Amino acid sequence: MVRFLSSFLAALLALILFSLICIFILVLVTSSKKVVVGSKAVLVLDLGETIPEQYQENPLARIGLDNQNDEPGLYDIVRMIAYAKRDSSVKGIFVKCGANNNGFASSEEIRNALSDFKKSGKFIYAYADVIPQKAYYVACLADRIYCNPKGGVDWRGFASQVTFFKGALQKLDIEPQIFYAGKFKSATEPFREDHMTEASRLQTTILLNNLYNQFLFSVSQARHTDSAGLRKAVNEHLIAFAADALAYHLVDGLKYDDEVKNEIKQIIHIAPTDRINFLSMTSYANAVDFRQSGKKSIALIYAQGDIVDGKGGQDQIGGETFRALIRSARLDKDIKAIVLRINSGGGSSMASENLWRELTMARKDKPVVISFGDLAASGGYYLSCNADSIFSQPGTITGSIGVFSILPNLQPFFKNKLGITFDGVKTAPDADAMMVSRPLSASQKAFMQQGVDSIYLDFKSRVAQGRKLDIQYVDSIAQGRVWVGQMAQGLGLVDRMGGLQDAVECASRLSGTPDYRLKEFPEAKGSLLKMLGAFRNTAMNSSVKEELGEEGYRTLYTLHAIKALFGITQTRLPFDIRIQ
Repeated sequence: MVRFLSSFLAALLALILFSLICIFILVLVTSSKKVVVGSKAVLVLDLGETIPEQYQENPLARIGLDNQNDEPGLYDIVRMIAYAKRDSSVKGIFVKCGANNNGFASSEEIRNALSDFKKSGKFIYAYADVIPQKAYYVACLADRIYCNPKGGVDWRGFASQVTFFKGALQKLDIEPQIFYAGKFKSATEPFREDHMTEASRLQTTILLNNLYNQFLFSVSQARHTDSAGLRKAVNEHLIAFAADALAYHLVDGLKYDDEVKNEIKQIIHIAPTDRINFLSMTSYANAVDFRQSGKKSIALIYAQGDIVDGKGGQDQIGGETFRALIRSARLDKDIKAIVLRINSGGGSSMASENLWRELTMARKDKPVVISFGDLAASGGYYLSCNADSIFSQPGTITGSIGVFSILPNLQPFFKNKLGITFDGVKTAPDADAMMVSRPLSASQKAFMQQGVDSIYLDFKSRVAQGRKLDIQYVDSIAQGRVWVGQMAQGLGLVDRMGGLQDAVECASRLSGTPDYRLKEFPEAKGSLLKMLGAFRNTAMNSSVKEELGEEGYRTLYTLHAIKALFGITQTRLPFDIRIQ
């Protein structure tokens, strides 16, 4: 009896201590102090931070277990810049432009927000030691842009590189059994070719040149110079040093960081010895209420990442999860319209079809407006094509109306490399058709191709129906071909150029709800669940990155993405588009 009581009391004490710790952590997480803007504040916009679509809270940072702060979403930053325009406490914006980890469409949204901010008469300063091209695209809007005297501006044009795995697969005796529809559907090329096909090279060249021309034109407008001269400077390697960037008017001066800060101090009228009241976007988000409040609701659903079957995980568009979100918004009578923000290169064709269906059902009850982010291609376009209106940025990568499927034959690899063989029984001739331990027969390959062709026809039909286009015309602009947003508008795939705010305002007009508030989905998890999830993700990602390094971690992510392709019919963007 004594032993039992001793064990019971020990367990009870442990439970009480655990509960107290949890309560203590919850209090720390939920009782963060309101940030005060203060006087003569300068808002800091760091382009080197990867901006998510939706606000990402990090509870661990609030209790000192992680140095990564909360991350405001892209739309949050756009709204904060608009709020700062009329906030008398904010005197200007300081843009850190040493990197830009965001896509062209995201950069365009920020750029437009900064352009509107300038109408207030408040200053925008931009500075970095060395300014990359994509960062310069945003920073060139500043009233004054400076670089380090020993730094400069990266001015060498755009390039895109594709990694091919065909040779590696051949060495490993792995046969990628590939089925695709659309001559431009280059997502399978890394597995069946060792270089770009002519079709792929053509579409990538056109896409890259469109982005490049847009870049040069925007810079020329901002810097009041000639785009032909900017192009010549690239082609003839005329900008190699900081002095060259100054000579060609890409920057307004060559200064060190302290000199730029002293100039800002003069503008806001503080003493040289005083500290500038720099305010990060995260701090400003915690200090002001920049979100619109109204009587009626508009649902804003953020869909970012690969489209996958099932519930999906972080940075994935799970078919089940997002179908439930759209259905809930459709059935909620307090919600008068739905805005879906898409930033996805596609994925599972079945999940895309199910989301298309749910959005089509929703459109019968209330307006559905789509906003495209950096990517809205293949499956990302599939589920969007029947909306009331589609908004895109000029630099959005969209289209890619095509289908593919890959099933690897690993029999030679297992037998020749590992000495492993397989045998078994079956009740029907094709019962083992989807097994990777044997090659597909000719009839099974024909069946797989028929399935891909059928989904491709469905895809084109959905686009023709939703966009009110002839299906033969859709086929001519489909074929898996990728377009930038500006071209997609001319082809009839997109309705208007504009950002997420434009899409929200359109939904407001269509639903007759000028006095609205936004209900943003997916909804935030509870503080304890956030903390546990953040701790798990932080621990896992940090340990893997520490072991592999940034490039190794990116390669691991790529290999994981390759694995996800096998055996599932995909409506997905060409495998990996990276523009340097």
